[in-house]
Amino acid sequence: MRVVRSGPLVGMFAQFIVLAAVGAAVGIGAAGWFTGVAYALVTMILLQHGLSSTGLKRYGPADWVTAARTVLIGVVAALVVDSLQQAPAVGAIVGLVVVALLLDGVDGQVARRTGTTSAFGARFDMEADSFLVLVLSVYVAPSAGWWVLAIGGMRYAFLLGIWSTRWMRGTLPPRYWRKVVAATQGVALVTATAGVLPFRATLVLLLVAFALLVESFGRDVLWLWRAGHPVARTRVIGRLVPRE
Repeated sequence: MRVVRSGPLVGMFAQFIVLAAVGAAVGIGAAGWFTGVAYALVTMILLQHGLSSTGLKRYGPADWVTAARTVLIGVVAALVVDSLQQAPAVGAIVGLVVVALLLDGVDGQVARRTGTTSAFGARFDMEADSFLVLVLSVYVAPSAGWWVLAIGGMRYAFLLGIWSTRWMRGTLPPRYWRKVVAATQGVALVTATAGVLPFRATLVLLLVAFALLVESFGRDVLWLWRAGHPVARTRVIGRLVPRE
């Protein structure tokens, strides 16, 4: 019998409450409401599955911080979809994103200080970051160029590669540079969303963020190819083990 975890359910209801509060303050249309509700339901289902598959019964302290971020991200997604049909609530979007990014620096510290780091928590945090970047890319793309969608879509293209290619399913070594690149994406997209810089400066910032992302993912793909691809592995072994 499948056990229903309370954490994802609490997050779903919190999503509805915050969505209603923001809707009352700035107004959210039908498309935004549909997006917010769908996001809350899908997130709840995925988190239930994640907890179940890792054998966890409840959230850790850091997971609650990440859950709070996902609630904010869900409201941002609703506002971004809503902006496709009516004037965007830029102030609300930027404010929610800034709070979400600040919380992003909290959950890791909480996990380390409480000794509750877990594979589930790391994946939860990563997917929350990835979806926020995707949502902001959708918002920025109409003004900066549709190529910006590549910033938000690259993580999901990488996941597609893992799903479809066996040699990409290896375990990557930890690398702090990934966190630096992720932070750069957030700063660049928030700056573009707020519109605080001239268009050319914003474009340069987005191009730099995109270049760093290509370098980071490219390095990871190359490492996985060398580690897991039969031809690459044979060549490496041939260099390390002399033939008799």
